[in-house]
Amino acid sequence: MALLQDVLGAIRANRIEIVDLTAPLSASTPVLRLPEPFANTIPFQLEEISRYDERGPFWYWNNIHTGEHTGTHLDAPRHWASGQDGPDVAELPLGMLVAPAVVLDASDRVAENPDFLLQIEDVRTWEKANGALPDGGWLLYRTGWDERSGDAERFLNADDSGSHTPGVSAECARWLAEDTPIVGLGVETVGTDAGGAGGLTPPFPCHHYFLGAGKCGLTQLQNLSRLPTTGVVLVVSPLPIVGGSGSPARVLALVER
Repeated sequence: MALLQDVLGAIRANRIEIVDLTAPLSASTPVLRLPEPFANTIPFQLEEISRYDERGPFWYWNNIHTGEHTGTHLDAPRHWASGQDGPDVAELPLGMLVAPAVVLDASDRVAENPDFLLQIEDVRTWEKANGALPDGGWLLYRTGWDERSGDAERFLNADDSGSHTPGVSAECARWLAEDTPIVGLGVETVGTDAGGAGGLTPPFPCHHYFLGAGKCGLTQLQNLSRLPTTGVVLVVSPLPIVGGSGSPARVLALVER
């Protein structure tokens, strides 16, 4: 208990800050839009059951209507064809959900090019400056895209040629998933792949390689700008949906100040 008491004491004394990386979840939360003929998820909805009235005089509660991949959410390996024999969201080892994390900031390049794709050399350059990617940890990919999250049209950034949001090249996605010790990739965009990733080989390479390797994805993160480059502890809390391909999640970062 002494070690845990030290952690709690550091939180109370503001020596450890808890940073919420989760986007608020409401009916206006942006959701991924797939082109026809593909099926789409529903927007988040609350259905009131009672609110201190004749339906229930002392309590207020709601039914929730939402997809697994709405708002800030976790992609489990089962989500993708390449990982279909992997764990569902309820089967993920807890060590993946409380783990070290680092932040790679490409927001300056994304500001100039919303279709920017992270390359292997970008990560190697980051490692030369900051050390190796964390063994058993997460790479959080900052693009500045969370600034758009309050406006679904700006967030999805689509035109007649498709969606224009940043992501990771196919070569880099494969290398990160297969040749580095991280357990997952976290992004600020609506999905772990770039808006134009359907045209890459393979299509949607972050989904294909990460989930196929038994690793995970986190999307629609916020406040990565408040995190240091290294030294973060990430806490991911998805619903343990049996058979689920993913889940909305509360994502917190512990940062020593």
